[in-house]
Amino acid sequence: MRPDLANFSALPVGVAATLASIYEATARKPGNVHPGASFADLTYADFVASAVAIGPALQRACAAGVGTAVLEAVRATRAAVGTNTNLGTLLLFAPLAVVPSDINLADGIDGVLEKLTNEDTRLVYEAIRLSSAGGLGEVKDADVHADVPADLTLVDVMRLAADRDLVARQYVIEFADVFSGPAMWIAAGVSSGWPLSPAIMHAHLRQMARHPDSLIARKCGVPLAVESRERAAVVLAAGLPGEAAYEAAVVELDGWLRADGNRRNPGTSADFVAAGLFVLLREGRLDWTKVAWS
Repeated sequence: MRPDLANFSALPVGVAATLASIYEATARKPGNVHPGASFADLTYADFVASAVAIGPALQRACAAGVGTAVLEAVRATRAAVGTNTNLGTLLLFAPLAVVPSDINLADGIDGVLEKLTNEDTRLVYEAIRLSSAGGLGEVKDADVHADVPADLTLVDVMRLAADRDLVARQYVIEFADVFSGPAMWIAAGVSSGWPLSPAIMHAHLRQMARHPDSLIARKCGVPLAVESRERAAVVLAAGLPGEAAYEAAVVELDGWLRADGNRRNPGTSADFVAAGLFVLLREGRLDWTKVAWS
């Protein structure tokens, strides 16, 4: 599952979380906030501040546990920027951050998930409510706006949402989509000589084309999320980074995603890109001191 890359020095968990978040936000991914594009209520500076704020909570994750890490990181984010910039990212980061440093993440994640408890559920519910994440709505079973079911672990409640939410799905399939998706794609792009920014952007497009984006589905409906997947596939079919047809297709997709007041923001795909970067930095598979950016 892992590409054949040199094993550079792994970063501390908190530093890896911060740097992965900054890398993800800095790449000019279609439809997302980056240094050249803001939303009415979110700027690139908000994402950078959030990235710095979450570092300490993620650094403590192995000792504190998943639920505590998510809640502390959401609190730190709210204190720094007063809004939700990273809930999906944190739900992906936290279990990975709890894997002991001497164990490969793909090998160790199952042990972390097996130990999740009802207390983790309670803490994550509190974090979700505090984040005021957009488009959550209400569901019949284990709704985050209701009391926490006393007999459900965090994996149990994620299983209830796994068919409609890609982040929840990772708790059921042991983060396979992260390991076999953005982590592998970014590493392969860099290994083949691409600078990191186009490697991140290409991985983002591949993630969009692999699954309809959960955030788009929640905010705009499943049909439009499916359309976004199809449009991303068209970009990938146009060529590779640096080729004129590909770059033109990226611009066209970016314009479509930013229509309708940025409601088509593929935020879940961005969360997966951040998680893939975290895996590479956490395991020392990306030499952040030497990698070319663009």
